[in-house]
Amino acid sequence: MGQDAFMEPFSSTVGVFQCKIYLLLLGTCSGLKVVVPSYTVHGIRGQALYLPVHYGFHTPASDIQIIWLFERHHTMPKYLLGSVNKSVVPDLEYQHKFTMMPPNASLLINPLQFTDEGNYIVKVNIQGNGTLSASQKIQVTVDDPVTKPMVQIQPASGAVEYVGNMTLTCLVEEGTRLAYQWLKNGRPVHTSSNSFSPQNNILHIAPVTKEDIGNYSCLVKNPVSEMENGPYGLRVNSDKGLKVGEVFTVDIGEAILFDCSADSYPPNTYSWIQRTDNTTYVIKHGPLLEVASEEVAQKTADYVCCAYNNVTGRQDETHFTVIITSVGLEKLAQKGKSLSPLASITGISLFLIISMCLLLLWKKYQPYKVIKQKLEGRPETEYRKARTFSGHEDALDDFGIYEFVAFPDASGVPRVCSASDGVSGQDLHNTIMKLFSTSLPYSKTIQSKLEAGYSQVNRTTVRTGLPPRG
Repeated sequence: MGQDAFMEPFSSTVGVFQCKIYLLLLGTCSGLKVVVPSYTVHGIRGQALYLPVHYGFHTPASDIQIIWLFERHHTMPKYLLGSVNKSVVPDLEYQHKFTMMPPNASLLINPLQFTDEGNYIVKVNIQGNGTLSASQKIQVTVDDPVTKPMVQIQPASGAVEYVGNMTLTCLVEEGTRLAYQWLKNGRPVHTSSNSFSPQNNILHIAPVTKEDIGNYSCLVKNPVSEMENGPYGLRVNSDKGLKVGEVFTVDIGEAILFDCSADSYPPNTYSWIQRTDNTTYVIKHGPLLEVASEEVAQKTADYVCCAYNNVTGRQDETHFTVIITSVGLEKLAQKGKSLSPLASITGISLFLIISMCLLLLWKKYQPYKVIKQKLEGRPETEYRKARTFSGHEDALDDFGIYEFVAFPDASGVPRVCSASDGVSGQDLHNTIMKLFSTSLPYSKTIQSKLEAGYSQVNRTTVRTGLPPRG
């Protein structure tokens, strides 16, 4: 009778009827019974552990009480948690570690630690016409799982028959309550010429005979796990191609390198086998295999990687298929299409950069042309006026021949005019400076001035940007 229906009146009536039948047939009626599937439960450290409990009764019940206690060796039991009907009352010290969902009496321990190892006592009380009680005890052990063992052989080079001895040592990095067993060719090793260490992790053969030849392996186990040295986790990987399950897809003209590996100590030996037309043959030994797609006659090829441990005698193999396709060309076309937008963006960016540079250069040199155009378009009267005041509106206009003419004053000493002497042409005691264009012959001008009665002429030619000559 399930505990989920214990509170229903119908089940209580049926329970009373069954109890009367047991009383007539057996002369006794047990009103409450608590059952556990196993009296010893093994748990792994750091994981959750579930302790299942079933109970049943055949009398009417108004209240159901469930209590869990914990005891270690030579210690008094501790109260963990309890419930009345569906109300749970935990010990505040363990309220986050232990869980119960009444009327189910099972207990959940999470997480499990080494300190949780011990005896767990469950007690169920039924309150009806009277009080019925029943209890069970469950022993819990906590262990770490066993890691892969390794076997060391001394001497590694072997031993001479009837003279030399050999020692095999089984090493395990992690695990608790370990039990060691030595196997020869997959069968347990018997103690004839062999001797074992107290923990059975060392096998000593003395002396070595022909009967001792074989493949030895070490099996290590504990209550929660067991491991044997040999090829485990055999797998095949590749540096190229697409892998889906046991199928590798390779492009035409592409070479692919396969790597076969497995967890084992001592190291395994590997063989590659190819299957074609219902026949198999070994194509290479070693962990690596290179396949060139152009050398494969068919579009598909089946291969097998075999791993064998010479010391333990254990072996394993894995199958895979290589498919030769033209996916590479399609990928290349898709790649070209995907790059076209990028090329467009790059071209537009370069065009904008070049346009900005040209605009900056145009802005930088355009004002000079504008000024020159304005100067060339000004009226001649305005231009002469501007030249009178500055004389340097345009360096090109200053290019020409300059003549300095001096006339002696009343004292007879030649005098050169200064900027403050004025520009009157009637004053014979002043120096007159006149600009002659390079397009006019200066000899005629000098001759006319000499004919006008000038006593002395000093001529110099000035070129814009060059030192004066003569």
